[in-house]
Amino acid sequence: IASDGQVFAKFGRIIATYCLDKRCSAELLGAAEQTRTISSQLGIVARVKAVTAESKSSSELLVRNAQNLTQAVSRVLTAAEAACVQGLRQPPPDSEEAEVAAVCIEWRKRLSRHRAKESLNSDRDELGLRKTRARPEPTLIAMVQER
Repeated sequence: IASDGQVFAKFGRIIATYCLDKRCSAELLGAAEQTRTISSQLGIVARVKAVTAESKSSSELLVRNAQNLTQAVSRVLTAAEAACVQGLRQPPPDSEEAEVAAVCIEWRKRLSRHRAKESLNSDRDELGLRKTRARPEPTLIAMVQER
């Protein structure tokens, strides 16, 4: 889990590097750094727990750190969504950065298709406002979970 957290931190740093909006980039870098820190902390706690006697408090600490890492990864993905909506510069072709950008571009296409379908919905409420369907917008988190 800790090493996966490092992967998401790297993902966030790559998106931040190519983000066109400075504020989104700064937010994403902060979330990525927090994820990296929590991931390192979780790795340390896991190694210490592996060599020490079984205790309830160490298990609780491990679980709490894993939960914190999950929340931090969620913040990275949410900040990455904002960065993708603002726009990304084109990374060099055939690079790791290009693969990361491709994931974000695919998510943005799904979001655009979803929004286009929702805008075609002619259902209106009593005030004349367009009703949205129960389908939530696609998220980068859901897309990552699919993979």
